[in-house]
Amino acid sequence: MMGFELQKAFKMETRRLLWMIGLLFATVILFQCAELPKVSSVFSRGQSPDRRISSFFSDNATSPSIALVVENPELALPLENGTSMSSFVATEGDGPALPPGQNGDFTPYVAVPAVASPQPTVLASAQNSSFVGTEKDDTTLPPTKNFTSYVALPPVAPPQPAVISSLLNSSFVGTEKEDTALPPGQNGNFTPDIAAPPVAPAPMVSSVIRAPLRTSELNSSTPSMSLKVDPLPLENGSLSPPFVHMPVEKAKPEPQPKSEIPPKEVYKLSDMNEMLIQSQMSPNSMMPRWPMKVDEQMMLARSEIENAPALIKDGLYAPLYRNASMFQRSYELMEQMLKIYVYKEGDRPIFHKAPLEGIYASEGWFLKLLEANRQFVTKRPQDAHLFYLPFSSRNLEEALYVPNSHSHRNLELHLKGYVDMIAAIYPFWNRTFGADHFLVACHDWAPSETKKFMANCIRALCNADVKEGFKFGKDVSLPETYVRKAADPTRGAGGRAPSKRKTLAFFAGNMHGYLRPILLQYWGNKNDPSIQIFATLPRSKGNRNYVEYMKSSKYCICARGYEVNSPRVVEAIFYECVPVIISDNFVPPFFETLNWESFAVFVAEKDIPNLKNILLSIPEKTYFRMYMRVRKVQQHFLWHPRPVKYDLFHMILHSIWYNRVFQFRPR
Repeated sequence: MMGFELQKAFKMETRRLLWMIGLLFATVILFQCAELPKVSSVFSRGQSPDRRISSFFSDNATSPSIALVVENPELALPLENGTSMSSFVATEGDGPALPPGQNGDFTPYVAVPAVASPQPTVLASAQNSSFVGTEKDDTTLPPTKNFTSYVALPPVAPPQPAVISSLLNSSFVGTEKEDTALPPGQNGNFTPDIAAPPVAPAPMVSSVIRAPLRTSELNSSTPSMSLKVDPLPLENGSLSPPFVHMPVEKAKPEPQPKSEIPPKEVYKLSDMNEMLIQSQMSPNSMMPRWPMKVDEQMMLARSEIENAPALIKDGLYAPLYRNASMFQRSYELMEQMLKIYVYKEGDRPIFHKAPLEGIYASEGWFLKLLEANRQFVTKRPQDAHLFYLPFSSRNLEEALYVPNSHSHRNLELHLKGYVDMIAAIYPFWNRTFGADHFLVACHDWAPSETKKFMANCIRALCNADVKEGFKFGKDVSLPETYVRKAADPTRGAGGRAPSKRKTLAFFAGNMHGYLRPILLQYWGNKNDPSIQIFATLPRSKGNRNYVEYMKSSKYCICARGYEVNSPRVVEAIFYECVPVIISDNFVPPFFETLNWESFAVFVAEKDIPNLKNILLSIPEKTYFRMYMRVRKVQQHFLWHPRPVKYDLFHMILHSIWYNRVFQFRPR
């Protein structure tokens, strides 16, 4: 009997022990489930708890959606109406989410591209922000006390992998790489190189976070966020939503003022001709990342121009051009085919406004006339061959430059912010990395302000300096025109007949740069009435002024100032005076089209002491022929309130069109 009781007691103790072990096991399991996100972040490589990346896998493959969880509502991005993103967050049961934008616009969008096989969604978070993604419907986020609100994004169909990079106050930089997938990481981590994965032709749905860029943000010299977008082509020819990279700008030391010393390396006009021919034979522009209908038109235009018939009409004078037949055919095709999309974004006065008088008038007149044009401007960007960035380099300097700072960095960043915004809103910048975009800028600083963030664009620059990064065959030398009266820009054009031009050569101007003092030293204050070189014009009998001197001189000296360009080049043509260009490495306007040696004289800077002998060595018949050609080429250098054929507006447009045609590389 005692043995039976002991056996019974032993069984009861065994059951009790098993129950305790089971209860302990269940407690451990529940604890691990509750603390799993925190534990995973602890074991992530190089990640602190505030920079954790978590992935969740869906049990339901029929109706996936994506939810972003915002740990700190104070980090919410501002919206256009002044409210923050936290005003539009949805809790777990609220369903979809962000309020619809007006007219479908967005500025900028963080896109969620869809691809082929079902994979977990990966969300990248930067320092001071924690995002958790899940493919389950809005009810399966683990109960973590660290997250206070949720932003529910619209569902994506069918289940696809998605990558969102969120970099608020981030310290690492994502680089752009084409056709490469993300490197395999551990525990959901991936390296700072963020590349867009290849996409299948499945329908794409953009899930977006609205984060407008305000003018005040673009004006900042140290922007906290910079967007670069890589939209991807689909096999059916449509475009995917933009895929966003947000690199962070690192502070750089301010550049020192440019030294006023002659260039060590000098490119002759013959060297420039060779560089132009080479650039057309071997274009190095970016190949489009996906094809569009306009690409076929560009290829057709090039073929037509290269095989242009040798038939000159419209009163064109063949010696003025490199190839008159090609110019004529290219101009005709421009009139028939060219479509330009002008971006509407950008606030005045930097954008959509520019001076119409003074030495920077070229950028103002072109901007005004193009925005009012109906022949070339299209409202359908998908039909455009070219895209215009409508800013004024002069107004940019007046609005943002800090006096005596000797730094253009904040001006560069303002333009970069504008380009990033354009790239975030539209896919076209990223299709060619800006190769089919162009700008028109006349300020001396424009080359340095645009050579980094707009390097692939076609840049029409007054300061067309080979040593400042001017690219033959891509960039355009923009004529610097001094417009005295915007109401009548052609007033006073013309000059005296050759027989009444008694002065051999004339120059007057401020002693800017290193060259003009040398010119004045050799030829100023001389008892030689044939050479009239002044720093400031003296009072004289008959009160001969600057314009009168130009109208009564055979040759007008166009000496460089601080930079290689000078408005005297166009002024000389305006007053029918043969221009004498003394500016090493200066690319004369419309260099890809005009034969400048047929109507202008080029003197090397080192030959200033021999200037008079050079001019006297030109036979009288040669001078008269050059004079007549100056009169014929004058039509290409005149502004008109209503543009006329072959005028300055059309010539700028043609050079941009011509360079794009010959730099285009089909996919």
